[in-house]
Amino acid sequence: MLEPIWQPLAQVAKELDAGRLSSVELTTQVLHHIEATEPKIHSFLTLTPETALEEARAADERRARGERGPLLGVPIAVKDVILTKGVRTTAASRILENFVAPYDATVIRRLREAGAVFLGKLNCDEFAMGSSTENSAFGPTYNPWNLQRVPGGSSGGSAAAVAAGQCFAALGTDTGGSIRQPAACCGIVGVKPSYGRVSRYGLIAYASSFDQIGPMARTVADCALVLEIIAGRDPRDATSAAQPVPRYSAELERPLRGLRLALPQECFGEGVQAEVRDAVLSAVRWFESQGVAVVETSLPHSRYAVPTYYLVATAEASSNLARYDGVRFGLRLAEEAGLLTMYGRTRASGFGAEVKRRIMLGTYALSAGYYDAYYLKALKVRTLVRRDFEAAFTRADVVAMPTAPTTAFRLGEKTGDPLQMYLSDIFTIAANLAGLPALSLPCGFDQEGLPIGLQLVGRPFQEAQLLAAAHAYEQAHPWKSQHPSL
Repeated sequence: MLEPIWQPLAQVAKELDAGRLSSVELTTQVLHHIEATEPKIHSFLTLTPETALEEARAADERRARGERGPLLGVPIAVKDVILTKGVRTTAASRILENFVAPYDATVIRRLREAGAVFLGKLNCDEFAMGSSTENSAFGPTYNPWNLQRVPGGSSGGSAAAVAAGQCFAALGTDTGGSIRQPAACCGIVGVKPSYGRVSRYGLIAYASSFDQIGPMARTVADCALVLEIIAGRDPRDATSAAQPVPRYSAELERPLRGLRLALPQECFGEGVQAEVRDAVLSAVRWFESQGVAVVETSLPHSRYAVPTYYLVATAEASSNLARYDGVRFGLRLAEEAGLLTMYGRTRASGFGAEVKRRIMLGTYALSAGYYDAYYLKALKVRTLVRRDFEAAFTRADVVAMPTAPTTAFRLGEKTGDPLQMYLSDIFTIAANLAGLPALSLPCGFDQEGLPIGLQLVGRPFQEAQLLAAAHAYEQAHPWKSQHPSL
């Protein structure tokens, strides 16, 4: 039998319910494992062991009173762009280095009500801007499968912590692929829900029309359990949808027969690592062997997804990040030198190079004389990308493609070339532009032992269908039972 730390969340919950394990025992084991592995991986920015043990004791008391629940007493962790009351929340930035959140995000409140045990806050690219977690002001996170490789980004700390057995699930955020791409790099499952499926209240904003919080875990079933708890309408977030939330975990056994799968021809050509292409096509052939109809499709405007995203998202970022000015919260420098000097020095010192790059790009795109040529045109292309998917969904239910063009690259390999870094998200960005649900799950390893991710994209609010298809594939393959040796 696997050690408890390597068990799926759903299995651990059964052990807790059966009384074979207490939440305090489980949390203690996980904290010892974090202590042993964290120097190698650097997943956490803030660890809260005392609070975690208090919450574990409270969960054991709730269970003793007869309460049950899939997350009751289960240790999880949270990307450090989601507010957690009384805990330092930095967005991996010097400008918020000492900021303590005054309230819980809606997703945190819902997880607390479910009895989850919070271990702490996880590393990420600064303000969720990056594809490798190398943009964190507090140092990079390392991929548990190979410590010389990146874990992906921006939710790299979340992906690495789950892959390394440091928590049973984590929350990440996905603006252009920041859940799915690190999930692929670290060999776990990551779900980006439809835009509006999960409340953004309490999320430190990067690009408000893209950002979405989602679960990351070792299995599809574990992600389904977390998603059904955090999803749903929230009156505090006007963009959250009033769509009913299915019991995703109860719908995982949907039959595959009758499902139609589309392969976009643009996602298997130049620039895709041969082992990635082969593994994804092998997964598609398995679906076909199960009676799934596979059709070829085209997403002709996906070639413009990267520039479109980096105009619209950075424009929104330049507006969202204007609030970090040294006045209301966070870092403040040169107060005695006058207001404008304080603004300039605070932002110059508090923001890292990538955040500054995106603020400047977004401000330029919105400036007089360039708005029509750049921002407005990008909005029109965003509509064309969405229409490409709508056309594909007239012939198919799910679109399948690689999550990323390559497996995890070496630390430092792309930091000097921002465009090459941005291209790491070339296959994930389109789903964000269109507001669609998408997930990544493992579908193999390359010859260096690095995980490969299969991406499935679905119609708006059809997460249940995606999860069921992914679960069927996962159950028939060995990837979920493999973990890195630390």
